[in-house]
Amino acid sequence: MLQVAAIREQTNTILEGLRKRNFKDGETLVREVLENDQRRRDTQKVLDELKAKSNADAKKIGELMKSGQSADATSLRAAVAADKENVKNLEASFEEFDKKQLELLYKIPNIPHPNVPAGVGAEDNVTVYQHGTVPTLPADAQPHWDLIKKYDIIDFDLGTKIAGAGFPVYKGKGARLQRALINFFLDEAVSQGYREIQPPIVVNAESGYGTGQLPDKEGQMYFVNEDGLYLIPTAEVPITNLYRDVILGDNDLPIKNAGYTPCFRREAGSWGAHVRGLNRLHQFDKVEIVQIRKPEESYETLEIMCAHVQGLLEKLELPYRKLLLCGGDMGFGSAMTYDLEVFSAAQQRWLEVSSVSNFETFQANRLKLRYKNKEGKTQLLHTLNGSALALPRIVASILENNQTPEGIRIPKVLVPYTGFDLIA
Repeated sequence: MLQVAAIREQTNTILEGLRKRNFKDGETLVREVLENDQRRRDTQKVLDELKAKSNADAKKIGELMKSGQSADATSLRAAVAADKENVKNLEASFEEFDKKQLELLYKIPNIPHPNVPAGVGAEDNVTVYQHGTVPTLPADAQPHWDLIKKYDIIDFDLGTKIAGAGFPVYKGKGARLQRALINFFLDEAVSQGYREIQPPIVVNAESGYGTGQLPDKEGQMYFVNEDGLYLIPTAEVPITNLYRDVILGDNDLPIKNAGYTPCFRREAGSWGAHVRGLNRLHQFDKVEIVQIRKPEESYETLEIMCAHVQGLLEKLELPYRKLLLCGGDMGFGSAMTYDLEVFSAAQQRWLEVSSVSNFETFQANRLKLRYKNKEGKTQLLHTLNGSALALPRIVASILENNQTPEGIRIPKVLVPYTGFDLIA
């Protein structure tokens, strides 16, 4: 959530950033925020003056009573009573301005970092790095949705029978490959200083608002109506919300947490060949890394987090590229995002497997997540998170890129985790 002071003091910069995002309601919402802010501050001024007058008059009543001027004291009491009623009405108005301001701010996305390129969509993202050689497969190579049937390792029909489309059942070596990847990703995160967290996989509305999934992505989240809880779309939500309404000390930083969870996304409106098989699911597994940093450290941290994800892909022997997302393709709360994509050889296309983002103070302002520095000054922190990694498209790429006449070769780094080196 943007800070009102920043909108007030840097209006043109904010509007320019919203235009870079192609956010069509930017000017209207900013104007409404500024108008509401002015009315709120005007109300605050009148309220403060009236409270001061009321307090002074109450003190004067005592002085009048002591000096025997009871008639004047009675008259002044009536004025004080009227002032108190006005104070009550003004406080109610002030609360309404506060409520409206929050509703307006929730609708405004974060402002892109100056280095974020302008653009409308994925075609305008910038490739900043590419690693590995795209494998050449034989003419009879199969996409993963055929390979999983051939080797009987993932079953979409059974998942549809039990829950519906987009909820696959992993079987045998498919299930063991999933577990191996989760353990590998967690072990790698812990080796880099992350603390492992196992959070709830449902969150309340306060948590959804805290990290920005609400109200922006309410339609994409599964909701348990009777309990008012949401199934998490990513572990970012519960792990970051551990620090909602917290003031950290200088010695508490940096915060580095990692967690594995299943993730749930409705993915309403998704269809076509590009979402076939494991390319897009309603339920999938992911290991998430989250960092909380001082503002001056966050962009160096963003690069370090990307390097961690890149290291995972290199150990899995998967060709990948790193993209800097343009303004029009970034998530609602991000100030800068890198996507990591692996090449799926049988599909002949790049598949996104990770997004690593710096939210700057956007989430921290919603969360009221602050720290007290060595000088005793309290300020907002920066939050960052990234997929390290999401499993479905990693599995799809491993299956497709490593298919041989003998079977599917398992990357060497995973063999100690799977207990086998070939799916045959």
